[in-house]
Amino acid sequence: MLIDGKLSRRDIPGIVADAKAHEADGYDGFWSAETAYDAFLPLVLAAEHTERIQLGTGITVAFGRSPMQTAYVAHDVQAMSGGRFILGLGSQVKPHIERRYSMPWSQPALRMREYISAMRAIWASWDEGEPLDFRGDFYTHTLMPPFFAPEPNPAAPKVHLAAVGEGMTEVAGEVADGMLVHAFSTERYMREVTLPALERGLTKSGRTRADVELSMPAFIVTGTTEEELAAARQGTRDQIAFYGSTPSYKGVLELHGWGDLHVELNRLSRSGRPESWREMGDLIDDDMLHAFAVVAEPDQVGAAVMKRYDGLLDRFSFYAPYPHDTSLFDAIVRDLKKG
Repeated sequence: MLIDGKLSRRDIPGIVADAKAHEADGYDGFWSAETAYDAFLPLVLAAEHTERIQLGTGITVAFGRSPMQTAYVAHDVQAMSGGRFILGLGSQVKPHIERRYSMPWSQPALRMREYISAMRAIWASWDEGEPLDFRGDFYTHTLMPPFFAPEPNPAAPKVHLAAVGEGMTEVAGEVADGMLVHAFSTERYMREVTLPALERGLTKSGRTRADVELSMPAFIVTGTTEEELAAARQGTRDQIAFYGSTPSYKGVLELHGWGDLHVELNRLSRSGRPESWREMGDLIDDDMLHAFAVVAEPDQVGAAVMKRYDGLLDRFSFYAPYPHDTSLFDAIVRDLKKG
C-alpha cells in the first residue's frame, strides 16, 4: 500500500520545505487540495524541488472549469514534473458549482464521464497528433490550431476521480485510472457499496480491479497525551458531522441505520447559529467515531491502518482534522514502510 502525504503550508518556502520533507521521509505521493487555494500552483514548486515523489491534486474541482482549461494546466504540471503528476478530480456539489463558480450543474455522473473523455481527446491531439473532434452532450471541442497546441508529453497524466455515490463510483471504474475514496466512507460502506459499484464500471470498460488505484485520506485519531487525544476525538467528530450534514453523503449514514442523524445535522448546519457546528460534533457518538476513524495510540496506528485497509486500498493518507505535530505521522509512515 502506497502512503501519501499532503501539503500543509501555502507560503513559497513552506511549500518547498513540505515537498522536500515528504520525499525524504519516504512518502509515495504529495497531494494538494483545492479548498481556499488553488490546487495546481503549489505542485509546480514541488516538481522543481523533488525528484521521485508523485504529485497530485486531491481534489481540483472539475465543473468549475472547462475540460480544455483543466487539460492545459494538467498537461503543464505533467511536463514540469517529468511525468509524476496525478490529476485528482471532484465534482463538488450543486450549490458550490452554481453559486460559487457560476457554472452549470446537471447530471453530474454523466457530465463527469464526458469531462474525462473530453480531456483525453484533447491530450491525444497534443501528444499523439490525433485530430480534435470531441462532440458530446455537455462539451464540444473541435478546434485546435497548431499555434495553441503545446509540446507533446510522453504520457498523459493519470486521472483519479473522487466519488461517494454509486453513480460517480461507476464512472470512476469506467473511465478513470483511480478513485479517490471520500474520507466520509466506512469500511462497511466501501465493501458493500463502493466496491460493487466500481466493479460495475470496470465491467463496462472491460477492465479489472487491478487496473485502477483506490486511494483514501482516512480519519486518524491519535495523540501522545490525554489532552491531545481528546482534541483529536473532538476535531474528528466535528469533521464527520460536517460531512454528515451534506445531502449527497447521507447514503453512508443510511447504510448504518443513522439516517435520522443526517436530518438533524443538516438542520443544524442551516440554522445560522455559530454554536450549531459544535452541537453537530457532539452528536457523533463513539460507535460512529470508530466506524469512520482509526482510533489508536501512536505506536499502534500503523497496525490498525493495515488491519482495516490492507487489501482494500492501494494508496492511503492520514486525515487529522485537528492541531497535531506532523512528525508524529512521519514516524508512523516509517513504521508502515518497514512493515
